[in-house]
Amino acid sequence: MAMIAEGAEARLFSANVLGLDAIVKHREPKAYREKELDTRIRRSRTENEARMLYRAGAAGVPVPTVLLVSGFKLYMERINGKLLRDAITKKSLVQAGRHLAALHRAGISHGDFTTANIMVGKARVWVIDFGLSQVSNSIEEKAIDLLLMKRSLNDKGLFGFFMSGYGKGKGTKQILGRLEEVESRGRYQADRYRI
Repeated sequence: MAMIAEGAEARLFSANVLGLDAIVKHREPKAYREKELDTRIRRSRTENEARMLYRAGAAGVPVPTVLLVSGFKLYMERINGKLLRDAITKKSLVQAGRHLAALHRAGISHGDFTTANIMVGKARVWVIDFGLSQVSNSIEEKAIDLLLMKRSLNDKGLFGFFMSGYGKGKGTKQILGRLEEVESRGRYQADRYRI
């Protein structure tokens, strides 16, 4: 296995699983945590991510197929494409908005819905990295998903394309109202005070 990326919580490796191109997400131990607690957290997060991927796929959202869960390793099909941050088009933004709306309707908050966690393929837009996802009907969590995308786009016009995909379905008005409220809070206003 060859390492292809490293994040705060895990390393990604390319692999071959039963003849399929795969990605292995391995959650690394954290020395600052007590060993038994660290083991429980890493195993729980790995299992939760697999469940969230399955639930998102069942809701019609294109996600990597889980091939195997083993301890702290999550084996998934490899998705070929570019990260949305490197392949922004109106079409890909609209599709990403539709995917987030489908996740929210299914009671899933992604937790890290940014242009770095959307992959654009030749014929499809995929949602990846469900490491912070949870089952939630919280309006606050859904508003934070929108805020994260808005911040990662950093352009009102681009966010408008995204929101045209997100749509005006049931509960959207309430989520948008909460988005405005969340943006007005002090900790989310850092951009206003940059020097």
